[in-house]
Formats: sequence, C-alpha cells, structure tokens
Amino acid sequence: MPLDEGKGGGPPAAAAPPLTRPLRAPLPPSPGPRNATRAQRLGLVFGLLAAGVFSLWFFSAILTPFVLAVCVAYFLDPLAARLARIGVPRWLGAGLLITGLMALALLALLLLYPLLISQIGVLLARLPSYVARIGVLVQDLLAATEKAIAPMELDPRLQDLAVTQVGSILVWLGTSATRLIGGGYALFSVFTFAVVTPVVGFYLLRDWPRLIARVETWLPRRNAAVLRQLARDTDRVLSAWLRGQLLCCALLAVYYALALSAVGLELGLLVGLLAGMFTFIPYVGSLTGMVTAVLLAIGQFGTLRGVGMVVGIFLAGQIVEGYIIYPRLLGDRVDLHAVWVIFALFAGGVAFGFLGVLLAVPIAAMIGVLARYWLRRYLESPLYLDPPRTGG
Repeated sequence: MPLDEGKGGGPPAAAAPPLTRPLRAPLPPSPGPRNATRAQRLGLVFGLLAAGVFSLWFFSAILTPFVLAVCVAYFLDPLAARLARIGVPRWLGAGLLITGLMALALLALLLLYPLLISQIGVLLARLPSYVARIGVLVQDLLAATEKAIAPMELDPRLQDLAVTQVGSILVWLGTSATRLIGGGYALFSVFTFAVVTPVVGFYLLRDWPRLIARVETWLPRRNAAVLRQLARDTDRVLSAWLRGQLLCCALLAVYYALALSAVGLELGLLVGLLAGMFTFIPYVGSLTGMVTAVLLAIGQFGTLRGVGMVVGIFLAGQIVEGYIIYPRLLGDRVDLHAVWVIFALFAGGVAFGFLGVLLAVPIAAMIGVLARYWLRRYLESPLYLDPPRTGG
C-alpha cells in the first residue's frame, strides 16, 4: 500500500507544502571577469601602505609584544618544521620550543641580572676615581703636547675644559648604563614577558604554515608569481641576516665578557655583554664598546699595557667576526649594506621607538628586494635600452 493513501482507501491526502525561506530579491547577474585598471591597482597598493602606516602609528603603544612574538615565531619556524618532519606534531613542537626559549631567557635573567646590578654598583663607586685619574692623564698629555708645539701655548681654560668634558663623558656613560640595566623592565613589563609574548608566539608558531598559505591565496592572481618570488627573496635576505646576526651577537657577547674579565677589567662583564649585544648595529656597536672599555681601562689601570690588552681584545673580536663568524654564518646570502642597516635602525628608532627598531631590518630587507627588482626591470626596459639619438 502506498504510504500516502489513507486507511479507508479514500483519495490521497494533500501533501504539506515544503518549508521555504523568505523570498529574496534576485542578485544582479555577474558582469563576468574583467581586467583591473591601472588606477585600481595603484589604489590597492597605496591603500594597503596607508593602512599599514596608520596602524603602526595608531597602535604603536601596544604592538611591541605582538611584533616581538612574530619575530620569535619567524626565528623558530625552521626548528618547528624540522620537528614536524620527524613526526612531532606542530602544536607540540611549538610548545616545546616556546617553553625552552622562555626557560632560557628566565635562566639568563636569574643568573646575569644580579651580576650586572653588582657591576653597576662597582661603576658608581669607582666612577669618581676613574674621572680623577683620567683627568690627571689628560692634563699630563696636554702638558706634553704644549711642550711639543712650543712656542705655541694652550690656554689653561682649554685644559680645564678638556678635563671636564672627559669627566662628563664618563659620568654620562655610567648613568646611561645604570638606566639601561636598572630600568630594563621599562621596555617590557613583567606581564609582557610572562604572558603576552610567549602565548602569541606559540599560536603564531603553531599556525605559521597555514597563515602563510592563507596569505598566499589572497595575492592578486595577475602578480602572484612575482609577489611569491619577492617574498622568497625577502625571506632569504631577512632570515640570513636575523639568524646570523643573533648568533654573532651571542658569540661576541660571551667572548668580550670573558676576555675583558680575564684581563682584570672590573666592569668587563657589563661592557662585554653590552658590546656584544649592540653588535647588531654594524661598526657602531663594537666601536662604542671599545671606546667605553678603553676609557674604563684608563681609569682603572692608567697604563699603556692595560689599555693595549683591551684594544687587542676588541681587535681580535673584529677579526674573528669579519673572517670567521660572518663568512660561516652568513656567507654571501645577505644583501643588506651596513650603511642601509644603520640608517634603518636609527630611522625606525626615531619614528616608533623600540617597535621601530624591531621592524627596521625587515622593512629594510623588503625595500632592498623591491629596489633590486625594479632596477632589473629598468635595465631591461626601453627607458634604459633606448639607443641614443644620432646626427641631424
């Protein structure tokens, strides 16, 4: 018996009307594929640039822990990928790497921070005697210079000014180091160190391949191949510089700290660690560290032998850095000129503070890759290849 027939064999019951959604106005027909105009492409590019700059300016006060988390995830991504290839789940590998990094940072903080604070105390206690000893040496040097260039005479006020300026430089260095070490938590709060950066870094590291794949699907189809190549070039330059520079800074910080402490410099640990940390600023960091160490050696030792040992340590460090560390860690993969890096770091610091310093090198690498791409385009274009006019 059919299911829609009644038991009495009468006519079939009328079927219930199906449930339907409220009727909507039909969508207009799609105009079909069409080519984007030049104005639309330029509008997209400049719109994204304007949105990025505005976001940096508007959210600069809260972006630092998130940008730092991105740097951590980018730095650890190759290790997470290797763990995934040997069968470790991505989430577990990301958790292990972030936990290990935070444990290492906490251990370094617990071990080094008291030592650095004690060195700051030594600096503040010894600073007046250092200034006095350097002042005596400067006066003796000026007296010897005055005898050498006789009959010209140096104004006594000039001598007093030179001694005063040297003392002011040492006082400024001591005060700056005190603020840097004693006020390190001003850069990041304890909450940022303990919660925000590791948590955000874990999620970014766990989802890094999916995030990159998702962004790749958003690329304009017309320029997707070119944009992928530019991204690969930027990643090659940036990863080589970032990872190589961090390893270089760590090695040089350990070397300078141990070597300066071994020759008996009272503040060798502090000066060595800071000199190594600031090596990421090409030439400026190592030169500043050497000048500071030499001034402290003059104040403590007061002899050419002590100053010569300090200078020899920094010269040896520069030789090792230039001929061993850089060629082995970086090779020829870095296309960032030292002057360009220095300008980017200072410009980023002036514009956005510590956040700008974090973003300076990635942006500099991206601009460098784009500049080389457009230079190749120009050298292959009629603007460059157009033959010169002849005669007439």
